Amino acid sequence: MHALAASKLKGPSSAETRLADKHVNLSNALVNAAQALNLSEKRVMCAAVAKLDSMKGDGGYREGLVKLTAAEYAETFGVDPNTAYEQLKGAADNLFQRYIRIVEETRKGPKEIKFRWVSRAEYFPGEGTVALRFTPDVAPHLVKLERQFTSYKLAQASALRSLYSWRLLELLTQYESTGWRQIDVEDLHHTMETPESYRKNFKDLRRWIIEPAVKELTEKDGWIIAWEPVKAGRKVSAVKFVFRRDPQGKLL
Repeated sequence: MHALAASKLKGPSSAETRLADKHVNLSNALVNAAQALNLSEKRVMCAAVAKLDSMKGDGGYREGLVKLTAAEYAETFGVDPNTAYEQLKGAADNLFQRYIRIVEETRKGPKEIKFRWVSRAEYFPGEGTVALRFTPDVAPHLVKLERQFTSYKLAQASALRSLYSWRLLELLTQYESTGWRQIDVEDLHHTMETPESYRKNFKDLRRWIIEPAVKELTEKDGWIIAWEPVKAGRKVSAVKFVFRRDPQGKLL
């Protein structure tokens, strides 16, 4: 059942900041983590993260809940308004099963940490609204960030149709001040959560993940990206990206 007809969906007023113009702020540890999200879940999570800074006092932030409306979801991601609430609710339902996986190096070897994204969801079908509460474990990676964090406008990712492109956007933005980044292949597999078959053959990683992601970021978010494999002997051990935003590209 459609919660709201298209005629009832209203976008933000002129005095409000569009959701797409808000910033997604993530700790660098979270950017490098395996996030276990598909594209629709990534959209919902980052939309909720983008609302955090403005969700203070009575700005829609109630008891730690971040509200997302079908109207703003449809506008931000170019989704059919008649199905926006169902997509929003479906992604919120799935988020209870999703967890973040961070690997930290210690003196005794790697340590793996897992924690979930959300602890609560509320649904308002009559209003076309879903409210989410982030877990206490993930909250320090999203709010009051003063150092070692990555920030970008939600609009930069809203047109992307590949989760791999979105994740590459975050990985490059993290090093945007330097203009280059070299990533170990194993770390890239971890962050991208690639299929096991891709881990056995670098050609698959290149063909199905790196090249399409670079192409989409170039076309839809105005990046200029050059990349090359880095070999250790005959085996590719890392991937080096050299990049910048095209000054003649997409303006946000």
